[in-house]
Amino acid sequence: MGGLRAPRSEVYNTPPERVGKRLRAKEFDMKRVLVALVVALLAAPVVVRAQEAFKFAVIDVDRIRDESTMGKEIKGRLMKLQEEKIAQGKRLADELEAIRKQVATQAATLSDAKLKELQKRGEDKQVEIDRFQEDARQQLMEAQRKEFADLEKQVMPLINELCREMKYLMVFNKYQSGLIYADEAVDVTDKVLVRFNSKVTK
Repeated sequence: MGGLRAPRSEVYNTPPERVGKRLRAKEFDMKRVLVALVVALLAAPVVVRAQEAFKFAVIDVDRIRDESTMGKEIKGRLMKLQEEKIAQGKRLADELEAIRKQVATQAATLSDAKLKELQKRGEDKQVEIDRFQEDARQQLMEAQRKEFADLEKQVMPLINELCREMKYLMVFNKYQSGLIYADEAVDVTDKVLVRFNSKVTK
């Protein structure tokens, strides 16, 4: 009897060569997925190891100068020296002002010779003031250079010691190294300050 027959599967309706191509394509796609997964799994530990190996830190040098015990002592000495120079400069300025007033009030009664002598004293005093100001500026700059060079000489071994302990490969000056961004987690300024102040107070 010629009753209805169930529809045949697509596989059975597809020529054998096309079935083979489809199976091979699916097998190739699966291999690509497996390879990608293997590469990703292998690469992840490498990235982590690289991040762990390349450890760096930043230090705020200005804070070391401003907040450390030694830095505060240095600023106090420099401020005292500056105040002394200002006081000396004021005395010279007062002397020049006294000469100028004398010239202004006594010009009519002084002889030409005395007037010229007084004017010459005023000119010499102005030269003295100019030289004093330049010398004072140089002395203050040199004192600052020596003081902070000594601070750096004492703090650098502590920085090196800390970085060896924490296995940092590089340490940057936070605001003068060209860094655009550094997370606060890599800022070791507080740790350096604690060690530095502890050494100074011993």
